[in-house]
Amino acid sequence: MLRSIEDLQKVREQSQGLLFLRKNVEAVTGKREILVCAGTGCHSAMSKEIVQEFNDELKKRNMSDKATCHITGCFGFCEKGPIVKVYPDDVFYTEVKVSDVDEIISNHLMEGEIVERLLYVDPKTKKKIDTQHHMDFYGKQNRIALRNCGLIDPERIEEYIANDGYVALADILSNKQPIDVVNHLKDSGLRGRGGGGYPTGSKWGMTLRSPGSEKYMVCNADEGDPGAFMDRSILEGDPHSIIEAMAIGGFAIGANKGIVYIRAEYPLAIKRLKIAIAQAKEYNLLGKNILNTGFDFDLEIKYGAGAFVCGEETALIQSIEGHRGEPVSKPPYPSESGLFGKPTCVNNVETLANIPVIFQKGAEWYASIGTEFSKGTKVFALAGKINNVGLVEVPMGITLREIIYEIGGGIKGGHAFKAVQTGGPSGGCITEKDLDTPIDYESLSRIGSMMGSGGMIVMDEENCMVDIAKFYLDFTVEESCGKCTACRVGNKRLLEILQRITQGKGEEADLEKLKNLSETIKDTSLCGLGQTAPNPILSTIKFFEDEYRAHIIEKRCPSGVCRDLMRYVISDACIGCTKCARACPVDAISGKVREKHVIDQEKCIKCGACYTACPVKPIKAVQIV
Repeated sequence: MLRSIEDLQKVREQSQGLLFLRKNVEAVTGKREILVCAGTGCHSAMSKEIVQEFNDELKKRNMSDKATCHITGCFGFCEKGPIVKVYPDDVFYTEVKVSDVDEIISNHLMEGEIVERLLYVDPKTKKKIDTQHHMDFYGKQNRIALRNCGLIDPERIEEYIANDGYVALADILSNKQPIDVVNHLKDSGLRGRGGGGYPTGSKWGMTLRSPGSEKYMVCNADEGDPGAFMDRSILEGDPHSIIEAMAIGGFAIGANKGIVYIRAEYPLAIKRLKIAIAQAKEYNLLGKNILNTGFDFDLEIKYGAGAFVCGEETALIQSIEGHRGEPVSKPPYPSESGLFGKPTCVNNVETLANIPVIFQKGAEWYASIGTEFSKGTKVFALAGKINNVGLVEVPMGITLREIIYEIGGGIKGGHAFKAVQTGGPSGGCITEKDLDTPIDYESLSRIGSMMGSGGMIVMDEENCMVDIAKFYLDFTVEESCGKCTACRVGNKRLLEILQRITQGKGEEADLEKLKNLSETIKDTSLCGLGQTAPNPILSTIKFFEDEYRAHIIEKRCPSGVCRDLMRYVISDACIGCTKCARACPVDAISGKVREKHVIDQEKCIKCGACYTACPVKPIKAVQIV
């Protein structure tokens, strides 16, 4: 137990050796450290077994004093996982398997020869790159919220402390008043990273000013956007940063209780958060009389059932209280009357991850990054038709073009860029003409999209934009809480129109219906889910109306995606192997061995199983004319 700030400083000094090789990649030592990504993606690809294999082999070869292997958080380059990084060599291995461990030890650790087949290959130059810092994927990133992911072992509090962890909390508890903390945060310009971009310092200030002896600090870890996993990665790779930030927030607003509301589908994040909370309590960094300063603050975990609407703060609060997760009209705002009617401050994970480092390095330092009204960095989950898929943290003001073509490595397969969707189901599609737009709250809003929590889905010429709009509407209809008619009924009607269009049953009048109904829903819905749900429709109609008209008037899908406007046929190249017939789930294919087969179009459900099974590909999907 740490009984004073001086005790924390001693632990910090004693622990700094743990990170020596990782922070001094030019160090000349006889020892190496091996870090293995243990985020959810790599974890599912056996990274835990890779760590075990390394340690078993090192022990078997009597090399435990020459090298050690640890888990770490997500490196961000998720498509190339599991990732193994060797220090101080700074060598970055990708797509590592358990069977590769022997070769890495034998060649790299024992002979000093890099295992080239495990290196990253640049999609543009086709050259192999051995260090993380020479990859375009990391070139323009500035990892602040993700600063410890890929550096420390998330299950060891000593490593977090060694990298200046809890220093900000200790300084604040001993030297500052709550209003000082609020003003410092205001000076930094930090805005909420959950979607709306509300100034964090102002939110803390309102909660501080609200009367009451009982207040709550709440972390929104209910990440629900399709394809978004920023918050999960931070909790898995750096849980102590969230604990420290919440304790700072509790001191600033006058709260002694914090709650992390996290979706139950995040078992690894939950596990590591529980470990971190237990360690923080053991070290007297949570609980009663923290660091002997007289400040009490404790944390509790509450599980969400995965409802997208519970990302909205009032719906989240309703869920914590044990009610159905439905939004509540504002005002009063949660900062005035929130959880159990008490003043409550709700921040999401990424917002909180920035806070300790803002107090370590100063508000002026943080405010120097980004743009005039959007300070700092933003984490995006870059996915879709892009060469480099993963988490990227970039300074505000960088352009979409830089993210897609430099960090992302361009469009996969040499296809043409078509659009990028930012903001998930709440955002809009951005086309080629707006790729040089700087990424900040105001600029994205001006072109009909939004920052959102940070999903960024890249689409190419093979994507159907009507189908994309239908995908997002299907999601929001499923996730609507049903409290207000505009969202519950209106979005359902929008989805039905889109379904008719993609089935070839649309009418020209449907375009105006879509536009008018979308505007009505935006204006009359109770919460952000309903107010932003029509955005994908409005943006795709604005930029890709020709695709809608092709579906409605010509009854065809230009991208060949909408199954009801396509049919599978077998050409004369069929060799009669019968694999397609055996794969068909509805027995729609007939034919004798070594003779051309035929598809019964009445039975065919257009699942594509025949195309996948065919070894010579005479099966084609063609437009219905």
